[in-house]
Amino acid sequence: MGLLSLKRLMSTQRRPRPRRRRRRQVQARDGSVTLLAKRKGSPCQQQDDNQDVKRMINPRVSLPECEILPLRDAARAACVSSTFLCSWRCRPNLIFCKKALGMNGNWRENVRELINKVDHIMKNHSGIGLRTFGLQSYNLINTCYLDRWLNIAITPAIEELSLTQFPVYNAKYYNFPSSILFNRGGNSIKHIHLSYCAFRPTGGLKFLRRLHLREVHITGDELECLLSNSFALEQLTLKHCKELNYLRIPCKLQQLKDLEVYECKALQMMEVKAPNLSTFYYDGNLARLSDGGLLAVKKLHISSFYRYNNVHYASANLSSIVPTIETLIISSFGEEVNTVVAPFKFLHLKSLMINLIGFNGAFSPAYDYLSLAYFIDVSPVLETFTLIVSQIRMEHDVISEDSSHLRQMPRSIHGNIKNVNIIGFCSAKSMIQLTCHILENATSLECLTLDTIHDDYVHPDRLSVHEVGFCGRIGSPMIMEAENALLAIKRYIVGKVPSTVKLVVLKPCGWCHATKGLGVKDHRVA
Repeated sequence: MGLLSLKRLMSTQRRPRPRRRRRRQVQARDGSVTLLAKRKGSPCQQQDDNQDVKRMINPRVSLPECEILPLRDAARAACVSSTFLCSWRCRPNLIFCKKALGMNGNWRENVRELINKVDHIMKNHSGIGLRTFGLQSYNLINTCYLDRWLNIAITPAIEELSLTQFPVYNAKYYNFPSSILFNRGGNSIKHIHLSYCAFRPTGGLKFLRRLHLREVHITGDELECLLSNSFALEQLTLKHCKELNYLRIPCKLQQLKDLEVYECKALQMMEVKAPNLSTFYYDGNLARLSDGGLLAVKKLHISSFYRYNNVHYASANLSSIVPTIETLIISSFGEEVNTVVAPFKFLHLKSLMINLIGFNGAFSPAYDYLSLAYFIDVSPVLETFTLIVSQIRMEHDVISEDSSHLRQMPRSIHGNIKNVNIIGFCSAKSMIQLTCHILENATSLECLTLDTIHDDYVHPDRLSVHEVGFCGRIGSPMIMEAENALLAIKRYIVGKVPSTVKLVVLKPCGWCHATKGLGVKDHRVA
């Protein structure tokens, strides 16, 4: 691609004009004539000024974007074309990574080559006024180089800044020079993405829209100083910020729509007052959610890595914390307490997804899947319910052939549920009971999908013929369990499906999930 772009560039270059020619006439398509006088200034400025004229002369002539050329081909093009060289030096967007620099091997072997290339390019771009600067590397670069490059990159024209310094052997985090950003640059910056460094803001950024901090050393006071004066902020992402002891988002951030807080383990207090916050992803101590300020949230995804009882907490508390929620996603690594009746109803909840993950291989065998019916009961406008069970073995009580009757919950009409999906459906007695409860009470149900395999990689239909190994790997215990689940579906569920409901049963893939004694070839039963 690089050589092709180079040949196209050379074939479309204009012939040089006589030096003494000071002005010429250009006739446009409408017959008008434009006089172009010789202007003073840099060649780059002249090139920008005459861009429209060049298009009128030959609309097909255009310089290729520098990003599509590998660095080696760009250097070759610059050697044979002064026009390309000028354009390349004036490029306002620079993003450096291993692939863009054409480097092979590990970063430790190529750190000197990286420094030489980036340093040379940045010196040539000094004074240009970059709009985008990005650097991704391991923290093997001397801080004096990083400081120099950021001094060049951060000007009043900068709009996007991305710096990722992956740590090596517990090396010290790079101390980001905040004074450059807040004292003499960053007046127009809109996006900041920092990873594996220390960030000590001393003020706000009035045009900042997106802030992404991952593994960044920053305290609650420092973050509050930044947020309280960044009124244009729309997205805020905080991941693994170990020094963040509290999070306070003021009501002044009226543009904030998306908030993500992931595994900030030192977080002790969270006060969110952004009035228009609509999407919130939270992974951490669920007790922090009760601090208030989530009244406007419409979509909430809560998880608590290696912590239990998230479903129980959500059913018992969330209806009062996020009263206007419409989409709720819950991930849990174990439930020691069954789901309980919520004190208040989820009056606006339309989509509910519960993801149960077997941390030790099997999801909590004592958990009663039927208790999830309580959650559905207090969601009167619920339209879609999805239950995902991820485990490598099943330890629940299996439904037996002599089960004369199934345990039932008090009858509760669900007049809005249209789609129910159970992924990782098994032969657990309480799961069969939950499915039957939904069939008997969901009067508007249109489609029930039961997938006997939980496979993150397979196409949802699992229909197309493909090479062996295309699907995700599933252990033989769960493939055998899928066979038991299919028998349970045939015996206890198929007969209860109304004629108005479409039943979709997904089986193990006959190409990738076949084991000795399992001749599963069909993929769908409708």
